[in-house]
Amino acid sequence: MVKVGIHIVPLMAASDVIDIAISAERIGYDYCLVADEGFHPDIYACLGAIARETERITIGPVTNGYTRHPAVTAAGIATVNELSDGRAFVTLVAGGSMVLDPMGIDRNRPYRVLRDTVQVMKALWSGESITWQGDTHRLSSAQLSSGSHAIPIWISSRGPLLLKLAGREADGVLLTVKPDLDASFEIAAAVSGSGHEPERIYLGRICYTPEMFDEQRRTMPYILKDSPERVLRSLGFDDSQIERIANTADAADLDDLATDALLTQYQINGSPEACAEQAAALVSEHRLDTLMVDVLSPDLDENLDLLQRTYNIITDGRR
Repeated sequence: MVKVGIHIVPLMAASDVIDIAISAERIGYDYCLVADEGFHPDIYACLGAIARETERITIGPVTNGYTRHPAVTAAGIATVNELSDGRAFVTLVAGGSMVLDPMGIDRNRPYRVLRDTVQVMKALWSGESITWQGDTHRLSSAQLSSGSHAIPIWISSRGPLLLKLAGREADGVLLTVKPDLDASFEIAAAVSGSGHEPERIYLGRICYTPEMFDEQRRTMPYILKDSPERVLRSLGFDDSQIERIANTADAADLDDLATDALLTQYQINGSPEACAEQAAALVSEHRLDTLMVDVLSPDLDENLDLLQRTYNIITDGRR
């Protein structure tokens, strides 16, 4: 049976982030991710509190190797793992324009940065003293004071190099573009070693109201700006549109491309009954192990209602 999880984009108060995670566990969700967005509530402060207020749900950040040194991230996740009695995990991304642009950080050599991040984390979680040199980071007699940890690593990406890295190194491959699922999973699976098959995870919104549909519209320009050509073609864009996206500096200038037709194919949407059917079909067709949903409203009551209604939709679809 497919597992279910939430991905909190912390556009709300820190106390609300914690309450959402507690409610997700009570409802029955298996995973809770909190996005490392930089200018919003600190994820490790929130995850530490969540660890102490929950008992079952697996928790962790979605983070990158640009805004924090991977060794600092490894120590932070190890702390969450200790506080939660072994319930921590992490999802690594290359870093998106919504996070990096306001900090003035160039997204240089994303494959090398993410590969080094994975290696730093695995090395430090061994509990040993590590001296190591990568392409973008290095360690010199570095050792975690908390000892060894067995912490799963998921990788989320749309680019082929990072998908191949996920297939070789990660415990899970997390994808976000519904029309591109087959192609992305195939890229990752093609390089998986003997006996190594990462879990297959889909993260997206389940939009059962017009308001949720429009909320997704506001993030689409950034998604398009960060997507490779293969993904853009899966969404139906032609050569001239792809060239325009590649040459656009400010994602806000792509607002006109976030059409109803694009949003409809990008995510699960429609009536609750239609969403349940789409979710079940997606799980079956792509052999998904986990279905994750975004939680991003600044209003706590809206988020709590979304948790329950979305969980009902997913569980109705998987019966």
